[in-house]
Amino acid sequence: MKGWPVRCLYFLVLNAAVQSVTSLEEELSDSIFGNFLDPLKDLFEPRELESNATAVRFSLRKPSMPEDDLCYLTPGKPESLAACSFNSTSKTFLVIHGWTVSGMFESWVSKLVSALYRREHTANVIVVDWLGTAQNHYIVAAQSTQLVGQEIAGFIDWIEETTNMPLENLHLIGYSLGAHVAGFAGSHSTNKVGRITGLDPAGPDFEGQHAHRRLSPDDAHFVDVLHTFTRGSLGLSIGIQQPVGHVDIYPNGGGFQPGCNLHGALEKIANYGLFAITDAVKCEHERSIHLFIDSLLNEQTASKAYRCGSNQMFDRGVCLSCRKSRCNTVGYDISKVRKARNVQMYTKTRASMPFRVYHYQLKIHFSSKVNRSDIEPSLTVSLYGTKGDAENLELKLKEKIATNKTHSFLLVTEQDIGDLLMLKFRWEEDKGWSASSMLKMVSSWWSGDPDSSDMAVHRIRVRVGETQQKLVLCVKDPEALSLTQEITFVKCRADWRKTGANRGTFTLENH
Repeated sequence: MKGWPVRCLYFLVLNAAVQSVTSLEEELSDSIFGNFLDPLKDLFEPRELESNATAVRFSLRKPSMPEDDLCYLTPGKPESLAACSFNSTSKTFLVIHGWTVSGMFESWVSKLVSALYRREHTANVIVVDWLGTAQNHYIVAAQSTQLVGQEIAGFIDWIEETTNMPLENLHLIGYSLGAHVAGFAGSHSTNKVGRITGLDPAGPDFEGQHAHRRLSPDDAHFVDVLHTFTRGSLGLSIGIQQPVGHVDIYPNGGGFQPGCNLHGALEKIANYGLFAITDAVKCEHERSIHLFIDSLLNEQTASKAYRCGSNQMFDRGVCLSCRKSRCNTVGYDISKVRKARNVQMYTKTRASMPFRVYHYQLKIHFSSKVNRSDIEPSLTVSLYGTKGDAENLELKLKEKIATNKTHSFLLVTEQDIGDLLMLKFRWEEDKGWSASSMLKMVSSWWSGDPDSSDMAVHRIRVRVGETQQKLVLCVKDPEALSLTQEITFVKCRADWRKTGANRGTFTLENH
């Protein structure tokens, strides 16, 4: 009987992996994930720390050999600074890894080192090695982060005292558990460090904890955080959900990231067991690192994030304003906001580097002579600009269309189309017969006006997030409307306000 829970788990995982869904990220139920990941909590049961855990080491890597540890800085031995060619007048980065199963550095470390040197040619990029502790069971590693942070703080104090390096030039970059290690290092150093970047700080054992037990804005002059795997429905959030910095950015809502194959991850777990969990979370969790690397390598196309009260509000496009510092650059070139804390910002990304996309808010007012609040049409938009086109983009409905009300939509394009010149709007309504559609038809016959239920759109207002441009679009040819479901909009003429409400109106015929 002992084997039945394993067989049951296998069945649940395999079933979840192969089921066909239109949008896996949005449609997988909370209950499936909650039941599925409950057994994984056993992985986080505390175990005794192995007595032979290695000490923290500090490798100053070279631009020409970003993968190799050839020279170590040793606190108390100032000669190691000269031997490793430490430059006390340049920026210094401490790259701090997270929990590891293999006990080895992951491939992203050298990629981040290389990207940092490409941006800051004379910098000191120091890789912090705490692998001996990080390879223990998760809870043991998590509970050791404060001790590791204290050891790094001692290194920081030694560097500052020995070289007179201003700590404003010191930037700690920590991933997962390493983000909290960076926080503890900052909080225990004698003087405050310049900046800490948390790359998807770990959630288990830190979520909901007091600021002094995790990464917080108190740990550096400026703390910025990228959250990429905080999916609450998993029952066990890999990345921390709560804001823990001065500025917290949640790409794609902080949930599943584009291009990460959850089906494939679930199949791996089904085939190889619970030890494949690292592969299952790697893509989402590690995306934070690659977003930061992207910001170093693609400075001119860095993503922009927008301050918003919630991801749900952002998905409606209502938070694309840059007034009063309400938008910021994602990654390395983020603008420091020192007075505020826990500023939550959101952005969308592509599936691969460069990750930048372009955000548009479309405000559309649907009017009708009768109430048609129960319709859920398919809405498609095509944008045409000075640099290119983006066609057949779906407007995702966050609620049913209500008549005589302005609805806001977020539209995202992967390419820069330049200045928007023209927009095509397509409406497709379900033609299926239902009791409600029969009732609407009878109502229109009874009123003597068979067109009384027609929907109309007067204008479409557009805000472009990246340029902050605002446009009002009207129907290109109001006199030549036919019973079509696709209409072209162009910039309204200057006199559109004076010519009456009928200019720039098209009717969505219910045919």
